Amino acid sequence: MRLPHPLYGLYERRLAASLPKDGLPRHVGVILDGNRRWARSVGESTRHGHQAGADKIADLLEWSEDIGVEVVTLWMLSTDNLARGADELEQLLGIIEDAVGSLAATGRWRIQAVGALEMLPDHTVKALVSAEEATAGVTGLHVNVAVGYGGRKEIADAVKSFLRQHADAGSSLDELAEAFDVEHIAEHLYTKGQPDPELVIRTSGEQRLGGFLLWQSAHSEFYFCEAYWPDFRRVDFLRAVRAYAARERRGGR
Repeated sequence: MRLPHPLYGLYERRLAASLPKDGLPRHVGVILDGNRRWARSVGESTRHGHQAGADKIADLLEWSEDIGVEVVTLWMLSTDNLARGADELEQLLGIIEDAVGSLAATGRWRIQAVGALEMLPDHTVKALVSAEEATAGVTGLHVNVAVGYGGRKEIADAVKSFLRQHADAGSSLDELAEAFDVEHIAEHLYTKGQPDPELVIRTSGEQRLGGFLLWQSAHSEFYFCEAYWPDFRRVDFLRAVRAYAARERRGGR
């Protein structure tokens, strides 16, 4: 629903004011979906769609800060996306590099790359690592940029990391099998040490996770928004948070 501008502003303010002071998510995961379809809908190029999506990210981070979110995870590029055509992939990686660099340059947010960096080109890895290093001392909103990310790959990497750690300590296979527990996975995930996402938002109308934070989202609340990512507005974000706050969360109990 698109409201006339004056009414939209009033509705947005009322929506923000209606959010509870407590019970809001600490960690929000967002699947930034629909850039290409948005571009087609407005008669623009795929590159234009990806750039419009990148330009929207800072807005989301500001909205998150406003309500006290501590961690935001942005799924910017999946492992499956790496199979796209060379021209589109090169353009997309360049846009991601510039976007992450711009976020780091603000000095407002701590950037962390989460994904299979070994699957990415060296120049992309360099840009991500540079953003991490430049913001390592920032105490504000923690922003995970999931680039070359796949949930199954993350879990496999966590198991490998656990096995290597204990093999180096001289543990036998039988000892590993006896001691292995679900917490050992959590301790080796890309997001180790962070709270799991309480709210996961996906734009573009698709109602599936597609492999996003598979382990961490076991008890997450999901919100699917019809808007393509470049059209995602503050009011859409606030609606997602309001829906989350209205749900009874039992953590599987």
